[in-house]
Amino acid sequence: MDATQIISQAAERARLANRTLVAATNDQRSAALHKIATELTRQSDRILAANAEDMKRADESGMAESMKDRLLLTSKRIEGMADGARQVADLPDPLGRTINARKLPNGLELTQKSVPFGVVGMVYEARPNVTVDAAAILLKSGNCALLRGSSSASSSNKVLVAIMREVLATTSISEDAIQCIPDEDRSTVTALLHARGEVDLVIPRGSASLIRMVVDEATVPTIETGAGVCHVYVDDAADLAKALPILINSKTDRPSVCNAAETLLVHQSVAEKFLPTALEALRSHKVIIHADVATQKIAQANGIAVDLANEENWSTEYNALEINVAIVKDLVAASDHIQRYGTKHTEAIVTENDEHASAFIALSDCAAVMVNASTRFTDGEQMGFGAEIGISNQKLHARGPMGLEQMTTTTWIVRGNGQIR
Repeated sequence: MDATQIISQAAERARLANRTLVAATNDQRSAALHKIATELTRQSDRILAANAEDMKRADESGMAESMKDRLLLTSKRIEGMADGARQVADLPDPLGRTINARKLPNGLELTQKSVPFGVVGMVYEARPNVTVDAAAILLKSGNCALLRGSSSASSSNKVLVAIMREVLATTSISEDAIQCIPDEDRSTVTALLHARGEVDLVIPRGSASLIRMVVDEATVPTIETGAGVCHVYVDDAADLAKALPILINSKTDRPSVCNAAETLLVHQSVAEKFLPTALEALRSHKVIIHADVATQKIAQANGIAVDLANEENWSTEYNALEINVAIVKDLVAASDHIQRYGTKHTEAIVTENDEHASAFIALSDCAAVMVNASTRFTDGEQMGFGAEIGISNQKLHARGPMGLEQMTTTTWIVRGNGQIR
């Protein structure tokens, strides 16, 4: 069977399964997710054994440490996935919400209601937690999930999907509401992207190259998640005691994820005071520093080794313990730098001046702006959405962390009493 047939048959099974999903009540969908969460925790040994197979292949292939961090599952991370599913289960029903309602002069009553997309394909890399996060959000929002992870996480993904399907088999919801698409070669990705009319939506999640490939090749509608070249700007009105932990958390808490900071920008009036401490703190966390000439001079004067940044550095999403550092003239110069090199993901300002904060917000064309807070808060769970399906940098349909509401579209219901046009 070729890839096109594989996807076509999976989509057909999903269409049939979707009827059982939309017929289920919110309580039934939520109960299924709670059962899934329980089973993920109960079967953690089975999941860890599968993940160990993936990690062994990763070691043998020489996979980068940042990618191995994304691939790795631990008991804590499995419990985190289970907690995410529980949080999604306990959120309000995203379906059947009244978005708009009005009565026309001719007596027709119009209501706009939230409804599922239907069959949603996910194309993603390395991170097996996405398998559970995506399935949970799609299930709760009435969508069937076709999950195409990377071959590097094949063993983990297959077990996670198997456990979720085993749970659904005990409910009124068809187990085909969640399916794992074969990952042996790229042909299944291409077939999924070209399954227009069979698949309603495709969402990529991963590297910039993966996302661009999906957006360029897909004939199925896509929601574009984006890479994260995020910045922390330390303003001339910053409380430097706040700025340092914000910087360190933004860069080092989990450098392999998209909301980690990749560049520090410092106002010239506070650079001499802030940078020696900041650079030393970064080095103590084993962060490699790429700096502009002005920053390099301050570093050298304080006996701190840094590399001179090149043009490519400023636009690089490292996903590792590396950061760029530059001194800027003022807030506008910081914003200009961000506009040139950023990816419209998350930008942070540290300042005690409300006018400066407002100006930075207005100038930041991005999915999320942090004021005196770490970039790491651009996250569905941290923002109270439960798990997230991804973070959208685009402007149409959804922007920022995509949770339940973003996984619905709408339909118009028109009620009349015999009116004709």
